[in-house]
Amino acid sequence: MDSVLRSLAVYLFVLFVFRVSGKRSLSQITTFDFILLLIIGEATQQALLGNDFSIVNAFVVIGTLITLEAMFSWLEGRFPMFGRVLGGLPVVVLENGKLLEDRAKREGVTLSEILAEGREKHGLERIEQYKYAILERHGGISVVPTDEAR
Repeated sequence: MDSVLRSLAVYLFVLFVFRVSGKRSLSQITTFDFILLLIIGEATQQALLGNDFSIVNAFVVIGTLITLEAMFSWLEGRFPMFGRVLGGLPVVVLENGKLLEDRAKREGVTLSEILAEGREKHGLERIEQYKYAILERHGGISVVPTDEAR
C-alpha cells in the first residue's frame, strides 16, 4: 500500500509542477530540458520506490501510475471542468495582427515564436496576415491566417 500512496503523491506533485510551469514548458524540449527530465525521472524513481527495489514493487508502481493516467483521462472526457483544471484551455495570444501582450506574457509566448510558427506552417511574412494565433493545451501554437493570406 505504501507504494501506491507514494505513486499517487509523486504523480500529483509532478503533474502540479508541470501544470504550474506553463503549457510551453513541454512543447519543445531542448537539450537542457531533456537533461532536467532525466534528473527529475531519477529523483521520482527514488521517491516512488523508497527502499524497496524489488520487481514486484516496480510493477505495483508502474501499475499505479498507468491506472492514475487512465483515470485522469477518463475524468477529463467525462467532466470538461476537470480537463480545464488539468490541461487548461487554448488561449488566443494574437488577434487580427495585434499581439495580446497581457495574455502572451502570462503564457510565456513571444511574438517571434508566433511569427516563426506562421512562417513555417503557412508561409506568412507580415503580422497583418495573421487573423489569430492560439496557444493550444499541449503548448503548441496554431496560426489562422487572414482570408487574404490564404
